[in-house]
Amino acid sequence: MTAAISSRVVQGGLLRMRDFRLLWAGETTSMLGSSVAGVALPLVAVVTLHASTFTVGLLTAAAWLPWLLVGLPAGAWVDRLPKRPMMLVCNTVSMVVFASVPIAAWLGALTMTHLLVVATMGGSARVFFSLAYRAYLPTLVEGDRLLEANTKLQGSESTAQIAGPGLAGLLVQAFGAVSGVLADAISFGIAVLCLRSVHTRETRRDSTAKRPLLAEIHEGLRFVVSDPYLRTLTTFSAMSNIALMGYKSIQVVFLARDLGAGAGQVGVVLALASAGGLFGASLAGRIATRFGTARGFLLCEAFAAPMMLLGPISSGGAGLTFFAAAGFGTGAGVVASNILTSTFRQHYCPADLFGRITASTSALNYGAIPLGGLLGGTLGEAIGARGTLWLMAATQLLSVAILLLSPIRPKRDFPTRMPMRQR
Repeated sequence: MTAAISSRVVQGGLLRMRDFRLLWAGETTSMLGSSVAGVALPLVAVVTLHASTFTVGLLTAAAWLPWLLVGLPAGAWVDRLPKRPMMLVCNTVSMVVFASVPIAAWLGALTMTHLLVVATMGGSARVFFSLAYRAYLPTLVEGDRLLEANTKLQGSESTAQIAGPGLAGLLVQAFGAVSGVLADAISFGIAVLCLRSVHTRETRRDSTAKRPLLAEIHEGLRFVVSDPYLRTLTTFSAMSNIALMGYKSIQVVFLARDLGAGAGQVGVVLALASAGGLFGASLAGRIATRFGTARGFLLCEAFAAPMMLLGPISSGGAGLTFFAAAGFGTGAGVVASNILTSTFRQHYCPADLFGRITASTSALNYGAIPLGGLLGGTLGEAIGARGTLWLMAATQLLSVAILLLSPIRPKRDFPTRMPMRQR
């Protein structure tokens, strides 16, 4: 029975569908581990290795740099190869590289270079996994349930981001910073076990198997550049990600050093901030129904950007609530908008080109993230963490202007199919 047929006969939501439930469970566990490591890894650098603000920003950049280095060829390989085996390999590699951090720490051999290598290798595995994962989901779930699938996956990611920082804070206080990285490695192992149990296989496509890799990469780039919707979303996302990551890359430093928050307080504040993502995920479907997918996307981003301005006015003690509120509002808008645009791309892009189109947009979108991380670290050293937060918030506000001047602005809904003349 195919995924499309099986999802039709399942009543009561996609979590009653065995293969989707396994995929969801594995990825939720993995995302929880990654959320823990997202706080624990910078804390290892700051607390254990006494890294500078710039070095912490460099660590964040290293995790996202692979999108610039291997993103485009990864998309072509994802279109050529079976998705599920590729996802299994990527999770296995991530499990091994993150497990090396606590092992090195226990042996007294942990260095900043080791952390940078781990972040880069883990980021490379994430590139291939993310592209394969997005291309595999439409195989598992039929088209009219993709919004529900993306909502559940984004919702569980947001839940993981809520629980992860708090759990990271507890683990760091109880067992040391490297324990959070160990938890991430274990979570990847659980994701591997879940994914191995998924039965759904995608249809093999051989039409591009013998074409030169560069020709396939060019085809994906051409689609993105020539399409007004994909081009606009890619440009906006690149600028937005620079602002968001420049902001995020120094938030632990800002909370711990500028505001004097302890590890437990940092975890609690970031957990409260991350709760906005869950709130945004719960509203995405209703926003699409009430306002339309395109208009709802614009409203979400227009709400998220000014919320970032609350971050730099934060202070210690009770003033930490401003930072939590900034993260909550920004996360709610960004996560809801991501659900709407992810579903749009899965409907809109031809299946045989999906990996390359996604890689072309992601290479710029996610490739901007290490630039944001480096910019955040550099500015943090030059003008201080608070000044950097102000500048990143202003940049996020400017990025919304790209959307207001684009073909998306007058639309109520995104198109569901790419025009034939573009194919």
